Amino acid sequence: MKGVVHSFQSLGAVDGPGLRCVVFMQGCSLRCAYCHNPDTWSTSGREYRVEEISDKVMRFRPYFGKTGGVTVSGGEPLMQWEFVAELFRRLKGAGVHTALDTAGIGDIGGAHAVLLSTDLVLCDLKFSGEQDYLRYSGGDMNKVTEFLKLTETMRIPLWIRHVVVPELTDGRDHILKIASIARQYSNLQKLELLPFRKICISKYEQMNIPFPLRDYDACPEEKIQSLYKLIKEYR
Repeated sequence: MKGVVHSFQSLGAVDGPGLRCVVFMQGCSLRCAYCHNPDTWSTSGREYRVEEISDKVMRFRPYFGKTGGVTVSGGEPLMQWEFVAELFRRLKGAGVHTALDTAGIGDIGGAHAVLLSTDLVLCDLKFSGEQDYLRYSGGDMNKVTEFLKLTETMRIPLWIRHVVVPELTDGRDHILKIASIARQYSNLQKLELLPFRKICISKYEQMNIPFPLRDYDACPEEKIQSLYKLIKEYR
């Protein structure tokens, strides 16, 4: 079986617990206003066999320690769910911790197949309401909700992530609603707030496409900490 892979990160420290090898899959159906990787939208690119990826990431196993492992991200990895399911099956069979970094958009049956061999889900909850989901990402929030419910049913540990964009997703009521949605799921382990950055602008320029949030400010760390405090106070 083959899959189209965008790139690899050998020792990532922000996409799950411990040190991890991160596999970025090609292809995404969303067009999020703050997307940092527009170069992953297309489904074209270099193809790899499952065995090639498995052999490649296993070279880094000595660095994983007790908490590290492999994270498959994107793009949207569920667009190539057959490939990811087989890769995770192999890795989990070898005792490697597997994490799926996803927007929760895709075939729910395919998601189930992937989750059978998934140790952790990192799901990007992009907005708190259906209208904003559609307007700023082109996605259907109902599909995300369905996916999150599936992770709960299958008892897969869950981290929910949310990108904080000043003047767009940093409002008090909005953040409290995100926290409320996240806490609905009994398998939730962590809610992560990720600061909006603009280091992706050069990619948009190279691809000759506009960056929708060019005029928005990056999110300072102090803002993130204040929002964590808000969430804690209203727990």
